[in-house]
Amino acid sequence: MSLIETESIILRSYNLAEADKIVVLLTRDHGVVRGVAKGAKRLKSKFGSGLEPFSFVNCTYFEKDTSDLVSIQKIEIDESNFAAASDPDFLQKFSYLGDLLVSFLAPHDPNETVFRMVRAAITTAAADRATLPAIGVYFELWLLKLSGYLPDWSKCNSCGNDFREGESASLLSNSHLSCERCRKSNRRLGIDERNLVASALKLSPDAFSTAHAADIEAIGNLSTVLKTMISQAIGREVAAEKPFALTV
Repeated sequence: MSLIETESIILRSYNLAEADKIVVLLTRDHGVVRGVAKGAKRLKSKFGSGLEPFSFVNCTYFEKDTSDLVSIQKIEIDESNFAAASDPDFLQKFSYLGDLLVSFLAPHDPNETVFRMVRAAITTAAADRATLPAIGVYFELWLLKLSGYLPDWSKCNSCGNDFREGESASLLSNSHLSCERCRKSNRRLGIDERNLVASALKLSPDAFSTAHAADIEAIGNLSTVLKTMISQAIGREVAAEKPFALTV
């Protein structure tokens, strides 16, 4: 048994027995961790409001070799996002994105790049809810990229040539793109959507959402494509963007 203290993001929690809760965290040092917070449902729980969804916390827990569930000992709030999480649109979006994290990331497999991206995305959307569509597609895109499922969309998969400025592209069944000269599909990925991809891959969540918050149609089109790719990657249909049944 080892005692671990790590910076964490609360993804969700749900009831266990009469007084306890299961808590799902994204940690900086240990990836996705599930743990038991004993007595968390009691009125005078030592965890207080520390289990609010999408809060940034410092978590201390015991890890046992014989159990996948850790034993959460202490939660200290670094930054609460209670006000943002009380907004149905924010809760809907990040409940969906949290589900994607749990689907893509193996338990106890740290990825600091993912952690920093998630924290920055939450911070940006909490400050301005109008950025939620842009943040959502940014999140989907980077999760595919960091998991190795995003093809190189800067060039044609058939001939290997870079796309010409303003050139349309065909979206192939393997999610690669082909140019107009090698066109093999009637499915299209427009120049606006490809510009979004190029921008997201070089900008921070805040800068991307500021630059593209008004590009609602292109964001929606790109997100539809990315959701199909996500479904193929995880082997099931992507759950609708609806809130988890979070308990308090």
